[in-house]
Amino acid sequence: MAFVPVEQRNAHLAGAVRLNSVEGRDGPISKATLTAISNTRRGSGDNRGEEATAIQWTLWGKRAENAAQYLSKGSHINVVGRVQNNNYDKDGETVYTMAFTAEEIDYLDTKAEGEALRAKQGSAPDDGAPVPQAKPAPRASSTKPARSRKAVAKAPAAEETDDIPF
Repeated sequence: MAFVPVEQRNAHLAGAVRLNSVEGRDGPISKATLTAISNTRRGSGDNRGEEATAIQWTLWGKRAENAAQYLSKGSHINVVGRVQNNNYDKDGETVYTMAFTAEEIDYLDTKAEGEALRAKQGSAPDDGAPVPQAKPAPRASSTKPARSRKAVAKAPAAEETDDIPF
């Protein structure tokens, strides 16, 4: 099976992030799925139209927990990951599927915009799983200007210890 890199830029979430726990080799691990929609413009002149692409991404570990805590329907993100063929036999016929796994996710909304979306829609995931609690991040004094909407806050990798991605 081959892995092919995939990027989905300037996407927005079509629904809430669904978080659950699955049994891994070393015990339970967090798994989240989210559906991101990107709009692209094709053609020119009178033939110019907009095309929407929806991809269902799977996130694992700490990245999954952070997405469930900080993202909600309408959140803006960039996702970089990979696609993999998952073919299997069912009732004597081969079923062809593709799985998209996120390796990096960028949160494009400001902290205030994200909190407003979660407050408007409620912060609990659809499947009733508990949302992980965030630890307050230590703030270092800095002379950097405040982040704008164009700034990108990267989600921490699974091996990092900080729970807050921005």
